[in-house]
Amino acid sequence: MNSLPNKRTIPGAPIFDGDAARRGYALNKMCYSFNSKMNRDEFVNDEVAYCRKFGLDESQIKAITSRDVLELIRVGGGVYYLGKLAGGVLGLDMQDIGALQTGVTKEEFKAKLVAAGH
Repeated sequence: MNSLPNKRTIPGAPIFDGDAARRGYALNKMCYSFNSKMNRDEFVNDEVAYCRKFGLDESQIKAITSRDVLELIRVGGGVYYLGKLAGGVLGLDMQDIGALQTGVTKEEFKAKLVAAGH
């Protein structure tokens, strides 16, 4: 008998579970390093070399260099850690990421948040 629960799925939405956490460990570790300005500067100076320093795989490096935040989630990025990349390096905020995830503009996403609050 399998004592593990069935994996949860939401159509079109990557789930950040244990498998994703293991897959994205190097990516998330790298993003956490952006707490340091020195590390952010090193990344900006040579993104690919910085990614390789942390052992990112080719799909993760491609998602980084193409600024594909949704793909970064699919390749194991946790939103907390990606926030450090998005905000600290790319200049995006969580509303930008929410808009990307839902396929709308940032203004439309903000309007949805306001409407949901009423």
